[in-house]
Amino acid sequence: MHYVYFAYFMGLFGSLHCAVMCGPLIYSVQRHQNNFFAGLLFQLRYQSGRVITYGLLGILFGLIGQASKIGGWQQTISVISGILLLLIGCFQFLGFKSASAQRFQSWLVQPFARGMGHWMHRPSGSFVAGMFHGMLPCGMVYVALTSAVNADGVWPSFLFMLAFGLGTWPMLFVFSFLAHWSKRCVRWRFAWILPGLYVLMGIWFILRGSNLDIPYLSPLLYPTGASHCS
Repeated sequence: MHYVYFAYFMGLFGSLHCAVMCGPLIYSVQRHQNNFFAGLLFQLRYQSGRVITYGLLGILFGLIGQASKIGGWQQTISVISGILLLLIGCFQFLGFKSASAQRFQSWLVQPFARGMGHWMHRPSGSFVAGMFHGMLPCGMVYVALTSAVNADGVWPSFLFMLAFGLGTWPMLFVFSFLAHWSKRCVRWRFAWILPGLYVLMGIWFILRGSNLDIPYLSPLLYPTGASHCS
């Protein structure tokens, strides 16, 4: 259960990044609502759809993680995912940007953006639009999914992503109404959060897969050299 608490607070504190990146998007589509209560209902449906998508992604990545556990690849996946997160975090701290990666991300966004636009202004379509939003490429979601695939099973992975989504809810909900407030200033102040989280999570996953028998940081996943007494 502590894993779920960790996921919630990971989403809560990391949602500062999500609010800066996605808050203006949500604000721009909900400002066409007739009144405050219509906007509130829109947000409840939209955010619920987004969180449900995170939970479904948790199930998918939980199945992948479970398959890796059965195949004995859990340590390898943990170390590889940790190295990738660590490299991405270091590149972002150094200000390294890849034009090819940005073009690929823009291409990846397009089908989900079209799905959002298709459902956004339909009666009660904000829930489905929110589900499409949950599939948009996002650094914070990548970190959460990396954690989910390293969870202890499908159910913990589902709960992890659900708790992560609920953690992002308060900040995104507030910013959906206040997104016009100094976006540039907020981005500057909190630009370090995501690369910092990449680095911390990368180190944790590398330690976790190293089988060092350190409680919480590097638990003994596959005991070796155990003696057997008759």
